[in-house]
Amino acid sequence: MKLLFVDSCISQRRAESRTRTLAEAFLEGFRGSHPNWDVETVDVASLGLAPFTPESLDERDALAGAGAFDAPVFDLARQFRGADAVVVAAPFWDLSYPAALRIYMERISANGVAYHYDQEGCHGDCRGEWLVYLTSGGDFEREDSVGVLHWRQLAAMCGIRRFDYVFAGGLDIDPAKTPELLEGACRTARQLAAAL
Repeated sequence: MKLLFVDSCISQRRAESRTRTLAEAFLEGFRGSHPNWDVETVDVASLGLAPFTPESLDERDALAGAGAFDAPVFDLARQFRGADAVVVAAPFWDLSYPAALRIYMERISANGVAYHYDQEGCHGDCRGEWLVYLTSGGDFEREDSVGVLHWRQLAAMCGIRRFDYVFAGGLDIDPAKTPELLEGACRTARQLAAAL
């Protein structure tokens, strides 16, 4: 079994990233309760993905039309489709998440790989059982944050039935409470990981 960890813990805090701390807590809980699973990591920031252009979209569509889904442009979509479960970690930035993660989402959203259409609509083709979104931010938790909404909807589109999230929020409101708030979110993440 394979867990795909989509690492978008982009932060000026680097090793002290609060989102990374949350992700490490989840992964610690997951590895402890799922020792037979492999964890495969995608470091989104290091991929150097460029946004699609009209020309690159035409090229991708031509490959899809020819059934050439083994082309490199579909690598990330195939990897995402093949995961048994997915965890995504990204900070809550400017009411959203890092732009590199949005480009990654465009790459995995490949018609003919992660999902397909027929007369009845869109059908997901991913084998993942669940997707967990981990995020942290200075403001308080928002269930309707763009990251939570986007990943919930993308999971559903791709056929991943269960969606959960952990939001370590309010971290910049009162710096004296930051460690306690972050540890509380990490505890929630560990418990969720063990229960999945």
